[in-house]
Amino acid sequence: MRRFTEMAIMIEPDEPPPFRVLRPDAASRFLLTADHAGNLIPRRLANLGVSEAERGRHIGWDIGIAGVTEVLSALLGAPAVFQVYSRLVIDCNRRPDVASAFPVISEMTPIPGNVGLDKADKDARRQAIFDPYHQAIDGLIAARRAQGRTPIYVAMHSFTPIYQGVPRPMDVAVLYHRRPRLSRALAGLLVAEGELVVAENEPYSVSDETDYGVPVHAEHGDLDYVEIEIRQDLIETPEGQAEWGRRLARLLPRAVAMLDRATA
Repeated sequence: MRRFTEMAIMIEPDEPPPFRVLRPDAASRFLLTADHAGNLIPRRLANLGVSEAERGRHIGWDIGIAGVTEVLSALLGAPAVFQVYSRLVIDCNRRPDVASAFPVISEMTPIPGNVGLDKADKDARRQAIFDPYHQAIDGLIAARRAQGRTPIYVAMHSFTPIYQGVPRPMDVAVLYHRRPRLSRALAGLLVAEGELVVAENEPYSVSDETDYGVPVHAEHGDLDYVEIEIRQDLIETPEGQAEWGRRLARLLPRAVAMLDRATA
């Protein structure tokens, strides 16, 4: 497989740009992000040597989360930024200097195209995919601040029901780190639905070492935020995506109203 140092460009002109944005000028306080919304791989990387079946699994993307985020964006009237290339190329929710940003093995699956990457290879992927995506998020945050509106950052993710043979019983989880108040408010509302198994900081948690979006955009920017994880079997169909989009569109404004009342 040729390395990027032998190539003129990473993403060719007829391939999709590294991100897409819905409703960039929407007035909602919410700003939605989907770091793992797509599983495309630039043509020049020859699918990283990974089969189509493996690329379609959770190792390649967050199954179902693009559809949920689209529904939620429409119902809230909120901007949403979607990363369209696979996290196997570069994980846009990892610092590019950590090994997991370019996995050599994902769960039990080898990723041959990520073996032996040098700095030039990694920089090429970062410049083509990671940087434009996060610059788009920065731009939306800055535009809202310039208008006197502080955005509320909502990071949308999904998780596999079984990981390395271990079932995950929760339906949905909220993740947080230094600024937990919105996540905890939403968790309480999800529990009050009465039909969901709700987790906090499971099956993942947020840290500077394992995450990028929340620590960099939200916490360093002093924004209220929530990171939402939904189990993938609940949102693998359009019907499930619509159901969860409607649920979150109903509960997120209520969670923010709770914070507003607490600080009034």
